[in-house]
Parts: sequence; structure tokens; C-alpha cells
Amino acid sequence: MLKHKDHFHGSDLEKIEQIYGIRKEEIISFSANVNPLGISSHLRSSLSANLDAITTYPDREYKALRSCIAEYADTQVENIIVGNGSTELISLFIQNYKPEKAMVLGPTYSEYEREITLGGGTTLYYPLKEKQDFRMEVNDFCSHLHDGLDLLVLCNPNNPTSTAINSVQMRQILDTCLQFGIFVMVDETYVEFTDAADHITSIPLTNYYTNLIILRGTSKFFSAPGLRLGYAVTGNQDLIKQMNTRQNPWSINSLAEIAGRLMFQDKEYVKKTQELIKSERDRLYHLLSGWDTLKVYKPMGNFLLVRILKRGVNADLLFDHCIRKGLMIRNCSTFPFLDNSYVRFCIMRPTENDQLMEAFAEALNETKHVS
Repeated sequence: MLKHKDHFHGSDLEKIEQIYGIRKEEIISFSANVNPLGISSHLRSSLSANLDAITTYPDREYKALRSCIAEYADTQVENIIVGNGSTELISLFIQNYKPEKAMVLGPTYSEYEREITLGGGTTLYYPLKEKQDFRMEVNDFCSHLHDGLDLLVLCNPNNPTSTAINSVQMRQILDTCLQFGIFVMVDETYVEFTDAADHITSIPLTNYYTNLIILRGTSKFFSAPGLRLGYAVTGNQDLIKQMNTRQNPWSINSLAEIAGRLMFQDKEYVKKTQELIKSERDRLYHLLSGWDTLKVYKPMGNFLLVRILKRGVNADLLFDHCIRKGLMIRNCSTFPFLDNSYVRFCIMRPTENDQLMEAFAEALNETKHVS
């Protein structure tokens, strides 16, 4: 078993290769939360025919790309700003808004607190409760909002819990935030993986609330983390002008601009992805719900959070057992409010998911069928 305290991110395949002696090409990453279908065949064939695009600058305003995004996300072109991944847009927004005190969920993605801290602000956590299966109780949450806060950050569906709130609940939160002068940033990285995206996404609410910005990317759903393409949607035109003024020109390269236009129009790929994720999410949740050695929390995204109940087994042991079989999961003990009994894994293809379930069953001495 690994003796040091490294907890690996989904992109840390080189570290795994170095420590375990496993070639990164041989690792199936259940940690990165990336679409198992890979990039679409349409994108692969079309992008190679557009390589000459790198000989020219892209449109500085990215009008064609933003138009495709607007149609895909069902919003207005003027409400969209594009960036070098959603990470750049998180940074750009926080640098511009300069929150002094922000609230985030716990547990959630660490980049929010990092950017707030770099901007000179402080972060408060609202802990999601394990006894409620990490689902938000909205009335209680709203009772913790106050005029001492100037920013609320929500990941919806939330990483790593895979729980989500719907648009009706979001309106209640936004109304409360309006009373206290709180701006709301919603990270919708995983919303397209849900089977109820129309009832979860907050993009339609940008038509009614000026204290709202939505962030999305192409890294996870479109399986293109190396492309570095993200976008934000807000109805606050003053905010868009301020962010555009601060943003470096040509932050998206010519090939990424073309790839984006191709991605957002590929309806067949979108449908195929959503069908695969729903089918496997339901199957894996049903399977693990029957095990006595784990507690699985009902997932909305393309990943599942589980708590190990087996005595003598923790996240370090389960990670170690799986990685030696070339299967990389996420030890969640580095997330706020989680400990060494929690792991997260994303949904891959059925045969790969079966391999992981078999590895789990071996480590946990689980005797029930894995398929």
C-alpha cells in the first residue's frame, strides 16, 4: 500500500506513472469525470480539415462561436462571454467582482476558495449534511445568508456529492440573495450529464436576475480538457463589459474556436452521451445500493460519491487496490467535511464500469453480483 499522503487529481496520471510504475496509457481514469465516449467522430474528422486556421487570428469577439453557444444553451448572444476554460472565467469574474466574504458549499471544488483567497477575500462554508445524503435543505440554507456576504458560489450538480438543486429552489436562493445584495456564481460543469437538465440549469434565470452568472466548459461533457474552452452566461451587461475589458485578447485559439462551433452543433453526440450516462448511472446506483459494505448517494451528475462501511477498509486502501489494476478513483479525504471513508468515481463505458465494480467487490469482500 502507498505510504505517503499524495491524493491524486484526475489529471495526475504522470504522478501515478512515477509512483506505481504503471504507464499512464494503461490507466482507466475514473477520477477525471470526463465523458467516456471521447471526442466525437464528427469533431475528429472535421477539425483535421481546418488546421490552416492556426495561420490566422480568430475573430476577437468570437461572434460565430458565441452564436452557436447561444443556440445550444438557449440564451442570447449578448449574454455570453467565452474564455480559456471555465477556470479562467472563474478567475476573471472573481478578480473583477473582488468579493470580501463569500459562501461556498462544503464539500465542493477547491478552486473557488483558492481564487477568492487570491483576490483577498475570505470564504465561509455551508456544510451539506451526510444524514441528508448531502442534499441541500433550501430553507435552512437561505437562513444562513446575510448582508455580511457579497458572493455565493454554487456548483450544480455539486462536485463531489453529485447532488443538485432545481431551478425553483435556485429562484428561492436568488431572491434571498437579492435582499442581501449577494451576487451568485453557479458552476454548471456537470449539468449536461443530468437527465433533467432543463429543470436544473439556471441559464433561463439570467433573463430575470442581474446578480447571477453561470459557468460552463467543454472539458467534461465534450471530453476536451486539453482544448481549454469555457463560457459564462449572465444578463448583467455591465459585468460582461467589465470582464471583457479585463480579459486578454484572443484567449481562445483558432482551433478551439472552430472545435467549439462543431461541438455545440453535434446533437447526435449529445444524445448518445446522455443516454449512456443515464443507463450506467442507474445501473451502478442500483447495484451499489444493494451492498452492505458501501453507502452510495443518489447521483445527478456523471459521477458517484460513496462512503466505505467495511471495517478495516478506507479510501487509501481502496484507491491502492484499484490503481494496481489500472483503475484510478478519487480519494475524497481532501475535500472539506469528508474523511478517509469517502471515494468518488465517474461513469465510464459498461465494460470498464464492470472492472471497477469487480475491484470494489474484491477489496470489500463483497459477494453480491457486480453486473
